[in-house]
Amino acid sequence: MKVEDEWAGRVTGLGTQSVEIAMMVTPDGHSRLELSKFLTPATISDHRTAPVNSLGYLRIMFRVNNIEELLSRLLKLGAELVGEVVNYQNVYRLCYIRGTEGLLIGLAEQLGEQTTKDVLENS
Repeated sequence: MKVEDEWAGRVTGLGTQSVEIAMMVTPDGHSRLELSKFLTPATISDHRTAPVNSLGYLRIMFRVNNIEELLSRLLKLGAELVGEVVNYQNVYRLCYIRGTEGLLIGLAEQLGEQTTKDVLENS
């Protein structure tokens, strides 16, 4: 949806603004993730090609069920693999992609029932 109301500019401190917002609901229905694209005012800095270790909120990671199948579909749509798909201690298969607008998106496929917390506690 598009948000252009005066109250929105008061919330962000940007004054008059026009923003496209996409809201995603988590599978359990209890949480939501909002993604925003500011149309106006003009962007003052662009971090879309910044490396993954740059300061700021430049990336997001999603837990996925089949990383290879999803990655195959995303690459056909113009995403680019950053680095490679790696296996983290047989707990996760992980990778980063750069989406068509340059944003970094992490993909994590859990392998088995062990979690990252379990691995860290047993280290």
